[in-house]
Amino acid sequence: MGADRGRARGTLPRAVVVLGCGSLLVSGCASMPSSGDVHSVSASQRADSQVQVYAVPPRPGAEPNEIVAGFLEAMTSDDPQFAMARQYLTVKAAKDWQANQVTVLADGPDPQPNRSGDRGADSSGFTFTVSGKPVAVVDKQRAYQPAKPQDTYSQTIHLVRQSGPDGTGKEWRIDALPEGLLLGQSDFQRIYRSVNKYYFAAGQNQLVADPVYVRQRTDPETQMNLITQTVQSVLDGPTNWLKPVVASKFPSGTALKSDTKSLALDDRNALKVPLNERASNADDPQCRRMAAQLLFTLRDLTTTRIGQVELDRANGSQMCVLSGNQAETYAPEHMPTTPGQYFVDTTGHVERMRADSGSDSSGGGTDSSDGSDASVVTEPVQGPFGKGEQQVRTVAVSRDEKRAAGVSADGKALLVAPLAVGGELVHTPVTSDDRDAKNGGLSAPSWDGRGDLWVADRNPAKPRLLRLAQGTGEPEAVDVTGLNGAQIQQVRMSADGVRIALLVSEGGHTTLRIGRVERTEDGDKKVVSVRELRPGAPQMEDVTAVSWAGRSRLVVVGKEIGGVSQQLRYVQTDGSTSAAGTLPSVNKLTDIAATDDDRMPLVAHSQEDGIVRLPPGANWKTAVKKGSAPAYPG
Repeated sequence: MGADRGRARGTLPRAVVVLGCGSLLVSGCASMPSSGDVHSVSASQRADSQVQVYAVPPRPGAEPNEIVAGFLEAMTSDDPQFAMARQYLTVKAAKDWQANQVTVLADGPDPQPNRSGDRGADSSGFTFTVSGKPVAVVDKQRAYQPAKPQDTYSQTIHLVRQSGPDGTGKEWRIDALPEGLLLGQSDFQRIYRSVNKYYFAAGQNQLVADPVYVRQRTDPETQMNLITQTVQSVLDGPTNWLKPVVASKFPSGTALKSDTKSLALDDRNALKVPLNERASNADDPQCRRMAAQLLFTLRDLTTTRIGQVELDRANGSQMCVLSGNQAETYAPEHMPTTPGQYFVDTTGHVERMRADSGSDSSGGGTDSSDGSDASVVTEPVQGPFGKGEQQVRTVAVSRDEKRAAGVSADGKALLVAPLAVGGELVHTPVTSDDRDAKNGGLSAPSWDGRGDLWVADRNPAKPRLLRLAQGTGEPEAVDVTGLNGAQIQQVRMSADGVRIALLVSEGGHTTLRIGRVERTEDGDKKVVSVRELRPGAPQMEDVTAVSWAGRSRLVVVGKEIGGVSQQLRYVQTDGSTSAAGTLPSVNKLTDIAATDDDRMPLVAHSQEDGIVRLPPGANWKTAVKKGSAPAYPG
């Protein structure tokens, strides 16, 4: 329980905070007065996940305001089964209350007594209204669902008098309350962390990240540690949003063997996972895929290199073992170890920067007379895009770096060419009739991990999202549900090919939406559509550029709601803010490019500084003074 809360937003019950790095005990606020208003419960400013918090029980004779404040504060604790929190409830309410859903409020819950009658009192008890600015709800599947900017939160807590523990007297207790936990944003960030769990793309051997939130310490309800919670979450299956396009290889009903609470890596960084009877009959190929789901999940959970995952039957016998190297067959992406960094030069041709040139963590290289990094090596790509008369204004390179797609300088034609000597330029059937193609026309194209090429026609008279299977042939118009009149401005496909990031304009603002790519069959024809768009950066009202920067992470450039300056930050595909937070800004960014490998630098275009790069742990530095449309493969 936050020791700073009482000082910030009113007086709260006494609390105990245990610091994970030592045995220091810090008491909370001073004793609670027996009367007076209930004040807002401010979100704690502490974000240290090593802090362990234990609540205290209600004092005898506590007034309703103390009971409400104490219960809300006890929700932030680590007490097993929330035992102390339940002491603030009636016997029935304590039995019925479940803490498997979390409502996140920006500044924490603000309880106020209803003003009708005697300071909230009524014939049946005492009522408080709890309000706050909602940030998100983490549902029973552990999935994060961001709130809309216009949303509000208002629920009631009702108290009645009941006999005390010794059967005498009357004590105020809560008999009706909102569902789940109510946490301030900083308490939520202290208690929970985002984890990618993995499932197979439908009909593919490629894994797809499915982000969820798990408790960083032992879960009070299940008593499972972090690794065990995460493994169980994988076994529970994909979240509802991703479920239509992925599949789990674990048989239905698979769970951890009874009473498994504390899974841990051994001294070889291997994990042994005991499963129940439902999984015991899986054959070796299926078992290895099951293990791959867990291995990649654990890799995202810890910085430790996972040696292997062993799955055991309910009787204790070994079912299969999968090593880290063997799991690479199912990797979520297959990218070169040093992917190229591409851009369009001032003549409209495509050049490649060596990925490692001038990108050391200290800033690297020396400055040339024009202000660029003199150590950056650039050269025209091989093939038609690197020379000749054809000019392009944007470029996308296939993930195997064998082909590139570009939009013509006038914005009206989509072109494809090999990145090899002697390759021929192909004018695809994709064209735009946009009268203002200089500012509209075709968007920058994007390749998914399956080899398909995507582009949006921004012609307001005929807006379309188009896909060319394997980058060739006739384009397919892709139906996008949920646009409701908004127009697509940018397209960025994920490596797994089942998620799409779209910048859409509506009402004078451009926002980020994440869609699910569904592939179905209509007779002999395969139909691809985008379904269930959801906000990707709900805290931003104007997004200028976006790029995938991880398996469930994007980097966005834009302005926050009510803000005036351009921001650069990481966001998760579920709409939550990445732990990496805000990045150093640079003037007037128009494009951004990243890879799933966070060891590679961000590459961007600045209207003032040209092509700039941000290596890990360093500052932005100009790589090429004059150029535009930076791109990594994808």
